[in-house]
Amino acid sequence: MNIHEYQAKQVLKGYGLPVADGVAILEKDEAEAAAKTLPGPLYVVKSQIHAGGRGKGKFKELPADAKGGVRLSKSVAEVVANVNEMLGNTLVTKQTGPAGKQVNRLYIEDGADIDRELYLSLLVDRSVGRVAFVVSTEGGMDIETVAHDTPEKIVTVAIDPEKGVTDADVKTLNAALKLTGGAADDGALVFPALYKAFFEKDMSLLEVNPLIVMKNGRLRLLDAKVSFDNNALFRHPDIVDLRDTTEEDEKEIEASKYDLAYVALDGNIGCMVNGAGLAMATMDIIKLYGAEPANFLDVGGGASKEKVTAAFKIITKDPAVKGILVNIFGGIMKCDVIAEGVVAAVKEVGLKVPLVVRLEGTNAELGKQILRDSKLNVQPADDLDDAAKKIVAAVKG
Repeated sequence: MNIHEYQAKQVLKGYGLPVADGVAILEKDEAEAAAKTLPGPLYVVKSQIHAGGRGKGKFKELPADAKGGVRLSKSVAEVVANVNEMLGNTLVTKQTGPAGKQVNRLYIEDGADIDRELYLSLLVDRSVGRVAFVVSTEGGMDIETVAHDTPEKIVTVAIDPEKGVTDADVKTLNAALKLTGGAADDGALVFPALYKAFFEKDMSLLEVNPLIVMKNGRLRLLDAKVSFDNNALFRHPDIVDLRDTTEEDEKEIEASKYDLAYVALDGNIGCMVNGAGLAMATMDIIKLYGAEPANFLDVGGGASKEKVTAAFKIITKDPAVKGILVNIFGGIMKCDVIAEGVVAAVKEVGLKVPLVVRLEGTNAELGKQILRDSKLNVQPADDLDDAAKKIVAAVKG
């Protein structure tokens, strides 16, 4: 689960981390009062959407030369002008895709005198099985660009979970970021606090880009991006309360109600598969034969008929879907349950696109018989390769 920048900063502020004062607003007429609560004279108006690249983004409704989704303002009047221009408009960034995202929230934040911009993130490094800091002196840039052009400027420090962030780790991180004096003193407090927040709140990603050294020599978290492990949210009702469903795909929201692993994609072939690995293989082979998957959907190992029905209905609600591939290898999952769910969903919503079904494993023959008896217009497939060929041909034909 993702949250907005201002929400992430509130969480981190609770751990004593240095963030600027700021006020989130939902309405344009809140701008002046919000700005007046801040010290000034420099303010920053930030679009709050679940996507990166906001500063370089462009608003659809504004001229091409208009400022982006993060704007400096040198007076309260300029804050108000920027809010009026930004709130309610659609911001397009590299991460939103061409459709963009409507800006429904803005964050008005106190400005900072920046000396240096740094990059810092915490994530799970699966190569060593530990949470790791990833840091670079090249803050404010896309870390992917830094990794491609100057990989030597990225330093990874894995943390021993039994020891936590040690003095040696702090020394290594300070050296990697070239922090000295007051900034190094701040680092000794900031790094352990970030690690503690990551663990206690069950985060999957904590990114600060940029982490800045101000002209007074102190550190500040100028931006914050936080994602949480969905599987641990039951432990954090305070975090669940921060969820903004307007930033999520409606189909993904519906899927979460049935505990389905669903991610919307940009293609036109809907996929219903059991097992994440098989789902990835299914998407890959669809691409191999020249088409694009419309979704990742793993119904899991013990799905019920109701769960499968819900999954199929979610796929058919996507107007981009021009064909559906059901690929089930039954182990714990029973093929007859899948077949019953597909039949129930089709009877309820109808079937207006080609459907190819590949069933193997537990109760596969029973599942195939259920589909035959239903009189549905289903193309059976012998294996995954055959299934991919058939659905791609059906969609293109």
